[in-house]
Amino acid sequence: MIQTIPTLRTSRLLLTIPGPECAPQYARFCLDNAEFLQPWQGPFFEREFQASFWTEALRRRTEAFQADQRYSFGIFAKSAGISGPLLGYCSFSEIIRGMLQACYLGYALAENAQGRGLMTEALRAAIAYMFGEARLHRIMANYMPRNERSAKLLARLGFAVEGAAKKYLYINGAWQDHVMTSLVNPRESVPAGVAG
Repeated sequence: MIQTIPTLRTSRLLLTIPGPECAPQYARFCLDNAEFLQPWQGPFFEREFQASFWTEALRRRTEAFQADQRYSFGIFAKSAGISGPLLGYCSFSEIIRGMLQACYLGYALAENAQGRGLMTEALRAAIAYMFGEARLHRIMANYMPRNERSAKLLARLGFAVEGAAKKYLYINGAWQDHVMTSLVNPRESVPAGVAG
């Protein structure tokens, strides 16, 4: 079944799952924010600075959305739309259906867009969509203990700390510990195809 690409609007932002036409904005985002984001996700690959890489990557992400495997939202200023600069992204990946109905959340915001509450605004809209339209039950998000901005952001959104994962991800040449959090859909529902 072909799903309609979502377009989410907030007071300042537009979120959507962009196609290959947005490849130049993604390449520019990586180029402009490589140093800023490196402590949290490691260095970008050289190919990520090329629009040709993102043309194919965005096509694959659209296919992953259609297959209900990953929802990769680009974040843009509402006033500029998808023809404007990419401000950031949030991705709901590793979607598991059945009895779990869960996914992992990842996100990044441009250095020049920090400090204005934009990621909080974007994630509120995206999470509402994932709990509503996508009918997920649980969203998990993990962050490095020293990443205070992520800790505050997730707490603001209602994510609860559930534990710690030692040497969880290999970033910047070392296995990094992470704090594990989750947010549960406040609306209880029985997953499709699962006995009550």
